[in-house]
Amino acid sequence: MSVKIYIDGQEGTTGLKILERFENRNDVEILRISEEKRKDSAERAKFINMSDYTFLCLPDVASREAVSFVDNDHVRIIDASTAHRTNLAWAYGFPELSPAHREKIRTSNRVAVPGCYASGFASIVYPLVNNGIIPADFPVFAYATSGYSGAGKKAIAVYESEEKPEEYNSPRQYALSQEHKHLPEMQAVSGLTYKPMFNPIICDYYSGMVVSVPIQTRQLEKNVTAEKIHEMYSKHYENAKLVEVMPLMTAEEQKAFFLASNTLSGLNKMQVFVFGNDEQILLCSRLDNLGKGASGAGVQCLNIMMGIDETTGLV
Repeated sequence: MSVKIYIDGQEGTTGLKILERFENRNDVEILRISEEKRKDSAERAKFINMSDYTFLCLPDVASREAVSFVDNDHVRIIDASTAHRTNLAWAYGFPELSPAHREKIRTSNRVAVPGCYASGFASIVYPLVNNGIIPADFPVFAYATSGYSGAGKKAIAVYESEEKPEEYNSPRQYALSQEHKHLPEMQAVSGLTYKPMFNPIICDYYSGMVVSVPIQTRQLEKNVTAEKIHEMYSKHYENAKLVEVMPLMTAEEQKAFFLASNTLSGLNKMQVFVFGNDEQILLCSRLDNLGKGASGAGVQCLNIMMGIDETTGLV
């Protein structure tokens, strides 16, 4: 028996990618709103309440409005906006963070899909805090390189235009005021007392990202080595199907290695790396911002909520 799925905002980048992941599945029925009524509140409400599961791929205000439309107790919401990511009443859609996160996703009627940058950040920092390697008040800095697909339709059109401005050929730093929309989520989910500093960089390739967190071990009270951190990550993610801790490289291997940001483009995996040495450790998380960082994460949560293999339609 199939479940009924409605995607509110299915014309956006995330919505379209979610639809792609359902193409070869016979256990779901996609409810499709007509093009001329996809912004009509009454029609959207009707489709939401007809569904078993509704994905919200909307701006924050529209997402909150859509949740208010629900008047059917069986409707389960999976929200890909930022609107509910720090709401403790909602499950946070990153099951690999802990068994408690996974169980809350399984049993909840409200799940907030993580942001792409926040996914990479939390995959690194949550285990550090949770395992006592860094204190909650540690001054965390992160930087990230990302493809342009996460910037929205208007930015994608500029990047893919024949009249693209010259500066778009270069990596571009942004959110320089330290007000990036993912910062509250990065802080709350990772268990940090203070907001991290975050330096995102958008680059001229379509999708994929690497989020990096450098650690100066002299700032830590405990004796921490790269090997100990790698062992911690390996144990933390040992049962994960979509998060892989990559082998620890020797100094010589690292010298010859380049960490590309687009290697997982189109996939729903995440890779965690430990680089550097015992004085300066660089922690990196690589993922596709449209996969494990958005639509793939949403479908993974759906699968867990349905009680089926979480990788269905994703591998």
